[in-house]
Amino acid sequence: MELINALGRRKSAVARVYVNSGKGNITINDRPLEVYFKAETLQYIVKQALELTNTIGMFDIKVNLDGGGYKGQAEALRLAIARALCKIDAEQYRPVLKSNGFLTRDPREVERKKPGQPGARKRFQFSKR
Repeated sequence: MELINALGRRKSAVARVYVNSGKGNITINDRPLEVYFKAETLQYIVKQALELTNTIGMFDIKVNLDGGGYKGQAEALRLAIARALCKIDAEQYRPVLKSNGFLTRDPREVERKKPGQPGARKRFQFSKR
């Protein structure tokens, strides 16, 4: 199998994934998954697409993660892995991943702060007199 790459984004996090056949090692920014994401919930989010398609232990995944917080990075990585699996075998993996919503990019972004206000939507207290 040749090297397959895919991209995943969430909020301001960007995950570039390189998938190759192997023993199931996931390396993020030259660190193992368990070291990079210490919380088990985040490790679960990353592995969701692999568990759903029963491909844990079949592929070695090398990841470049950039930007955002740890939750956004984990969800960006999940999207990138799902997209890479679709490139590997679309007929087998795509219907399962699509029905669980792993191929949909979450479009929600932070709204910008407006000038003369304390935040994006918040206003200073109004005083009539």
